[in-house]
Amino acid sequence: MSENQLVKLSKEEGIAIITIDNGPMNVLSQEVVRQLGIVCDAIAEDPEVVVAIVTGAGERAFMAGADIKEFPASMKLTEEEMLDGSLKTHKILNKLDYLNKPTIAALNGLAFGGGCELAMLCDIRIAEEQALLGLPEIKLGLFPGGGGTQRLPRLVGEAKAKEMMFTGDPITAQIAKEIGLVNQVVPKGEALQAAKKMAQTIAQKSLPALSLIKQAVDRGVEVSIEEGLKIEAQLFAKVFQTEDIKEGVAAFIEKRPANFKHR
Repeated sequence: MSENQLVKLSKEEGIAIITIDNGPMNVLSQEVVRQLGIVCDAIAEDPEVVVAIVTGAGERAFMAGADIKEFPASMKLTEEEMLDGSLKTHKILNKLDYLNKPTIAALNGLAFGGGCELAMLCDIRIAEEQALLGLPEIKLGLFPGGGGTQRLPRLVGEAKAKEMMFTGDPITAQIAKEIGLVNQVVPKGEALQAAKKMAQTIAQKSLPALSLIKQAVDRGVEVSIEEGLKIEAQLFAKVFQTEDIKEGVAAFIEKRPANFKHR
């Protein structure tokens, strides 16, 4: 990884903590994207990690958007070159979205533009009460290019998503909770602590089962209910082949806590 470590990784008791540290506002530069991809690959292959948390360094911003200083160079590209670059960026960001483990975004401050899009890559979002979320790209004469036009409508509905993107106006953490964009709102300074508490609960569960739940939901919401039920049935059959289900059932019968091996 680059000596200028903008995406930091730490681990504790089955939990990986990804910290975006690109001060002062943790903007999503091309280098941050590159390093995020490397970190996601490491987490995906780490058998000790069950849950991943993504947060921002400092108290001001989870991530305040893309690095606008990089935009002038982008404006000199041809349409074909811009398309190629965008697809490569999506490929890297999708590593977080498609990670084979549950992910939690701990929003410790502003989550604008690319920051909001980064949060939406995670399975669960916990926001501090002072956090603001939004997609303000329209104010620059462009629109979200990090997955926002696709992920936001799936989370909050088409009409609300269009309102947020058409106006570019941010919303509070509480409103974000009311429309389903975030799961929890916590006091200032407590997002990471709350995320760790939830992650600790999840990390005690079976990773194969968690991964299959994530697959079933993510694949199922893209298809009809009939096709979704087929996907569920296929994955349900697969979970019965794991070692963890034997341990889970035995623990239930023996009235003791399960000791999952994540196999």
